[in-house]
Amino acid sequence: QVQLVESGGGLVQAGGSLRLSCAASGRTFSSYVMGWFRQAPGKERGFVATINWKDGNTYYADSLKGRFTISKDNAKNTVYLQMNSLRPEDTAVYYCAATPLRVGFRYHYRYDYDYWGQGTQVTVSS
Repeated sequence: QVQLVESGGGLVQAGGSLRLSCAASGRTFSSYVMGWFRQAPGKERGFVATINWKDGNTYYADSLKGRFTISKDNAKNTVYLQMNSLRPEDTAVYYCAATPLRVGFRYHYRYDYDYWGQGTQVTVSS
C-alpha cells in the first residue's frame, strides 16, 4: 500500500521560505507522477506542481511559477516543494499526491491522483 507522509509545514512571515517534504513508501515509484496540491479554508483543493518520477519533467500552476519548485530525491523516495517569497494567500493545507502515469492523465486534476498524504499546514503571516 502506498503511503505518503508530508512534513515541513509551519508558520512563516510573508517573504519567507519553506520546504515541504513528502516521503513515499510501499511501492516502486519509477512509473509514478508525484504532485502537490493545496486547500485553503472554504476553497477547493487546487493544483500546485507535479513531477514525473521517471524523467523528472515538472509542471506548475501558472500563478506559482518562479516562486515554487518541485524536486525529488530518488534515493530517499522523497519529493520536495521549495516555496519562496511566500504570501499570506499561500496559507493552506498542502497535500502530497501520487499516481501511476497512465494514458489520459491530467496532471492538474486532483481526481486523477490515487494516493494522498494527510497534509501539512502552511501559514504565512503578513
